[in-house]
Amino acid sequence: MHIIKLNATDSTNQYLKNLLLIKPVEDFTIVVAEEQTKARGQMGTSWQSDVGKNLTFSVLKRLGEFPVQNQYYLNITVSLAVYAFLKALQVPNLSIKWPNDILSGSQKICGILIENTLQGQLIKTSIIGIGLNVNQTDFHNLFNATSLKLLLGEKYNLEDLLYRLLEELDYYFKLLKSNSFKILENAYLDVLFLKGKISKFQEINNETFNATIVGVSYEGRLILQLQDGMLKEYNLKEIKLLY
Repeated sequence: MHIIKLNATDSTNQYLKNLLLIKPVEDFTIVVAEEQTKARGQMGTSWQSDVGKNLTFSVLKRLGEFPVQNQYYLNITVSLAVYAFLKALQVPNLSIKWPNDILSGSQKICGILIENTLQGQLIKTSIIGIGLNVNQTDFHNLFNATSLKLLLGEKYNLEDLLYRLLEELDYYFKLLKSNSFKILENAYLDVLFLKGKISKFQEINNETFNATIVGVSYEGRLILQLQDGMLKEYNLKEIKLLY
């Protein structure tokens, strides 16, 4: 494990990408920054974080001969590691909102952005960006955000949390390496936000409809049961869960 600590950077994911262009980077290299000026979430959304109050870092993972068709399990692995870490801290009402937002109740406490570099049909490297809300208490106009401080009333040491979270990531990556796909998938589905409950969704044409989350496909698509009983799959760009 090699940890690079920065005061500020545009994005820890981008920092690792740039580093890979100029020199070899060892497996499980971590870049952690007090401030990210251009941090991103899923689908290009920005990630808002007060300087020095949250845990914002990226991990370079080399997966060996890992087929791109299994990238869904990579997403599950990282999500479960963060979930287990927060559960050990006794964060209440935890769940994973598809594909990989970590919620307490209906509020987001952690976001994950995974960017893969492919070589043919294999994932050559994976850069895993994690933004965990820790000591921030004012999220301005983001009403669905929360933090460890808001939930548990404590101020946390960011470095201590980093090492504890990295331990969970290491454990879950060992499960992934051992091809424990079914164990990982079952654990993920057990804590999937609103699974089995009728919920409202919005399509890209802004039309809304009610459906029930029944699972996630092998390709990582959300499987919904529509009101007529029909099953339909959606990828991340096609649908939004309204809650």
